Amino acid sequence: MRLRRWIPYLDEVLRREMRQLEGGWLSNTSLERSKQRVQRLPYVKDVKFETTPVAGAPDLVDVDFKVEEGPSAQLGGGIGYSETYKFQLNGSYTDANFLGTGQRIAVELNGGAFSKVYSLSHTNPYTSIDGVARTESLTYRDVTQFVSSSSNFSSKTISAGMTFDYPLTEYQYLRVGGTLDSSQLLTSSLGSALQAQQWVQQNGHHYQRTAHQDETNNEYVFYGTNFKAAEALVGWGWDTRNRTLFADRGMRQTVSLSTTIPGSQVQYWVGNYSFLQYVPIYGPVAYSFSFTLDYGAPLGSTTALPPYRNYFAGGPDDIRGYRESRLGPKDQFGNPYGGNMKVVNRNEIILPMPAKWRSTARVSLFFDMGNVFSTSKDLVFYGPNQATVDNYNFSFKDLKRSAGVSVQWLAPLGLFRFSLGVPFNAKRSDPENRTWGDETEVFQFSIGQAF
Repeated sequence: MRLRRWIPYLDEVLRREMRQLEGGWLSNTSLERSKQRVQRLPYVKDVKFETTPVAGAPDLVDVDFKVEEGPSAQLGGGIGYSETYKFQLNGSYTDANFLGTGQRIAVELNGGAFSKVYSLSHTNPYTSIDGVARTESLTYRDVTQFVSSSSNFSSKTISAGMTFDYPLTEYQYLRVGGTLDSSQLLTSSLGSALQAQQWVQQNGHHYQRTAHQDETNNEYVFYGTNFKAAEALVGWGWDTRNRTLFADRGMRQTVSLSTTIPGSQVQYWVGNYSFLQYVPIYGPVAYSFSFTLDYGAPLGSTTALPPYRNYFAGGPDDIRGYRESRLGPKDQFGNPYGGNMKVVNRNEIILPMPAKWRSTARVSLFFDMGNVFSTSKDLVFYGPNQATVDNYNFSFKDLKRSAGVSVQWLAPLGLFRFSLGVPFNAKRSDPENRTWGDETEVFQFSIGQAF
């Protein structure tokens, strides 16, 4: 068995994906599965193979795999200035095939006057000959939103985690892991969401401070809390897709549950179910159906999910045609607060592309549906008049719908996504100021990590 590559890297990275053994009986099923596994590596662009009879040996054949490598690393950065956030520096580096070892490294650095995020993660997909994958991560997040366009909220969180993926079969895996969090949250009586103020006053080691401004002779009350929590994670996955990126055949299904362990100063659990199916229609035209359900709830004496664990919806990642992260529960200022339940359904007709662009670009017609809800009885939301209670419990009629066209392009800087979406049932603002309206956005553009 010979491997021919455009860019050389360790043979072990490719050979460990092979299911056709050298010197073994030739199996078309094993050859196709080997091709699929290599093709699903995020840094492989295309895979082809052919068999050639060995001269003078009628019962032997050579198998030649031709592997074309795609971009494995993404590097980004920038500098900006605004009156709201002052100077901001940001940079990120992701390499899914670090130094040709097949291991993934991701570094994110964002710094500014009001936001600092530093994260580092490492994934080794083969920590043992059985294909056990291990991921370690370390994150420091310091976010302060004392600006006129969003509600005041300050959080400092240090997180360290480790997860293991154990292969059960050729297509299934079991995931187990855990994280340790140390968090400090701070809100103000004048500019923070009422729900956030209530949460920090009722959970963790809460405290209260008063500040006096001499120029205006005003007093400001700050509510804060700090706590530590340890989460345990267990999950299961089934993946038969023919590619990791721009797949058009196969299915992926995952279930996960994460819960804080006894002794954590704040207790809660979150669960996720995700389903994705590709169905061929005719030739290169395919239909994609996906459904995602996220849900979380407090445990013990904790009153609600921590604000930073809430779910948000709207934008190119879920319901296109609506402003990013602006759907669902809103605080007294009309800003998104997030919810403990998220439902998203995405349907796409994948249009044919020239063969040379099929692995790096995609055009599709889409129909999206979903929203974020709050099922907690301890959280109350009000409309613009600050008197009418706004209900955000789950209701099928409140699932937002949109349709349009989407374009994705894999570039060296990352995955570029463009969408032109038309919302179908966006709620208009109430003229009597009883409820908040939905914020829509027809054209949307984003750049994200592909690996």
